[in-house]
Order: sequence, then structure tokens, then C-alpha cells
Amino acid sequence: MLTTYWENLFYFLEHEGFMRIINLFWYYFYIEAPRFLVLDVLVLIISIIPSRKRRLNYERARNEFLAENPLVSIIVPGKNEGKHIYKLVKGMREQTYRNLEFIIVDDGSNDDTEVICRNLKENGLIDVFLRNEERGGKASAANLALRYCKGKYVVHVDADTSFDRDAIERIMIPFYLEDNVGGVGGNIKVRNYDESIATSLQAIEYLQTISVGRKVTSFLGIYKIISGAFGAFRKDLLDRLGGWDIGPGLDGDITVKFRKLGYKIAFENKAVGLTSAPVRFQALSNQRLRWSKSLIRFRLRKHKDVFQPDAAFNFSNFFALFDNVFYNLILDLFWWYYIIDLVLTNMPFLMFIIPLKFMIYSMGTTIQFLVVLGLSERWRTEWRLMYYIPLMMIYNGYYMRVIRTMAYFKEIFWYSSYKDAWNPTKSSQKARDFGL
Repeated sequence: MLTTYWENLFYFLEHEGFMRIINLFWYYFYIEAPRFLVLDVLVLIISIIPSRKRRLNYERARNEFLAENPLVSIIVPGKNEGKHIYKLVKGMREQTYRNLEFIIVDDGSNDDTEVICRNLKENGLIDVFLRNEERGGKASAANLALRYCKGKYVVHVDADTSFDRDAIERIMIPFYLEDNVGGVGGNIKVRNYDESIATSLQAIEYLQTISVGRKVTSFLGIYKIISGAFGAFRKDLLDRLGGWDIGPGLDGDITVKFRKLGYKIAFENKAVGLTSAPVRFQALSNQRLRWSKSLIRFRLRKHKDVFQPDAAFNFSNFFALFDNVFYNLILDLFWWYYIIDLVLTNMPFLMFIIPLKFMIYSMGTTIQFLVVLGLSERWRTEWRLMYYIPLMMIYNGYYMRVIRTMAYFKEIFWYSSYKDAWNPTKSSQKARDFGL
């Protein structure tokens, strides 16, 4: 029976022809593949071609940075991060760049964060420890830390992130590579990639969307989100903006605000931080529902002026947000029409269409993944993730689309991000009152 199925499948392919198959899966071949496969691969190839000029420029920037030896402030806002703080501080003390100050803000924790941090302060391992007795939210904690920063640059990190030994040095160099760089994003990878199927799929996703995706958008000048887990900023510009506004989505919000001031945003893929991803799909769903709402709240509401031509109009800012909204909202919603039409008009052939779609997506993901491995400093361990590539069509193609669609509708019609427990209720209410 299996032999008969494969014979029928090959007959279907032969009978339908190449262009019929292309047109059958037009959404992938005409929309997704050009943007997320062909463009990514082309830009990566161009960016990694050996260049003496690029190498000398990088060495010049590094030497200039080390000669200046600026103070860099590391700020760590968080709640109930006691189990992570010591490892974070220990790792930071092992960085190749040493002119650092550490500022930790305990945002109303009820675990042992305060005790651990006070002990670290007494032993000279951190410079400033601050505590909010009542939780104010991540933005509030980050802004409190900002008031005490003495550094020329501020690096915002999450407490549960660990870093390669040269991560701080690496993330500083783009400030000296080009003029007018206001912020730099670090490369975030999944540390617990082998803990569950969920973390393995997220590890592949992070490699696609961060290690590759942000390198590509940075190269094109449309990079639009510096991760709060690992991001560096010029302190004078943070002061000028008044710090972070209430989130969720504060990472993308502060990045857009830097761009609107006229400053460049860069991504440094060699500055690597490792984070722990949600182990269970329920926790992952909650996380992505929160993240996806920010597209509506910040891209379409708060920063809608980016799409309005006026004296301050900037094409790169317009295209950066348009790329995000077009591919993640408009086409995401349009995909539902495509998939329903595909099923209804090809019902007798679904037994052939489903495996074909599966194979096509898997081939595209494999090509992209192999390119990622070629750039990765951890390819000896990351290659094992290839076993999970066949599941990425379900993960990216269906699971994540459902999550995003739910988030968009909740935010568009019910402003649900203002009710998210991620922020204190009073902070969210104030944010809504002021349109933040």
C-alpha cells in the first residue's frame, strides 16, 4: 500500500508539472522564500566575503575602543532572579573587557534576590544595588538603574542570560565602526536547547530570526529591535529620551525611538548571549502572545507617525516598520485565506499536497540552517538541531501563526496588553492614559 502511495505521488507530480506545483504553493515561493530564504542567503554571502578593508576597519575600531577604555554600565532590572544573579555577575567578572560597573535593581522580589545582591555588594562584586519595595515593572526598574549609571555606554541585560567572555567587548565595537550609531543589539541564542522539543525548536527559530534575521536587517539598515536580554546604548541618548517606556514591547519601542532621533542601530552577531527559553509550550504560548501584541501597540499605535509623510519622514524607518507590519501582520492574516483556499480547492489531492508542502518547507529551512551553521561559533553542538527541522513547518507555519493571530485580535479589539500581568496594573493603566 505504501508503494502504491508513492507511485501515486510521483504520478501526481509528473501530471501536475513544475509550474503547477509552484503555483499551488505560491504563498511560499512568491512571498516567504524570496524574503526569508533568498534575500537572507544573498545578504549573508555578501557580508561574509573576505574583505581586507572590512578586517582593517574592524581592527581600527577595536583598537580605538580599547584605547579610549570607556566606562560601561551593566544594568540588570528584574524580579525574583535570585537563582540567576550570582552566575550572571560571576560571568561578567570574567569578561575580556574590565572597565565595567554593575547596577542591579530588585523590582519588589519576594525570593532571596535582595540577600544575594547585598552580599555581592558587600564583597565588591557589584557597584550599586537598588530595591523597589513595591513592584514597578521592568521599565521602571531599568530607569531607576539609569539614574545611577556613570558609564558612557549602558548595556541592558536580563538576569538569566549568560555571555561569551568577549561579549561586552564585541558589542561595543560597532559604536566605533561607524559614526552615528546609537544602539547595538547582541546575538541571543538558546542555552537550554536540549531540554525539550519546545526549546530545540526555539533554538532553531532564534538562529533563523536573530543570528540570521537581524544580521540581514542590520546590513539593509532596517534593524528594528534591540533585545532587552542583551543590548547596548549610548547613555546620553537614553537620558535624552528619558529611558524606557512601559512595555511589554519596550525593547522594540526604545529601538524605534533611537531610530526616530536619527541614529543608526547595529547588530553584532559575534557578541553572544545565551538565554533559557520556555521549556513547555504553554509557557511559550504565553510569552509569544505578549510579544506579538507589541506589534499592534507600538508599531501601529504609538509609532504610527513613521508611516506618515511629513518633514521628519525617514524612508529607512518607514521600511523597517513596514517590513515588520507587512510580513508579520498583513501577510499573516492573508495566510489564512491562502490555506483555506488551498484546502477547499484541492480537497481530493490533500494526501499529496500535505507531504509536498512538508518537504518544500523542510528543504528551505535546511538550506537556511546550513548557512547559519557556517557562521556559527557553536556549530559543533548546534548541528544536532537538524533532527528537529522537519517539525519547523508545524512550529513556524501553524503554531506560531495561530499565536500571533490570537495576539493581534486581542490587542486590536480589546487592548489586552494593558491587562497583562507582566506589568503592574497601575503602571499599565498610566501607560494607557498617556498613550504609551
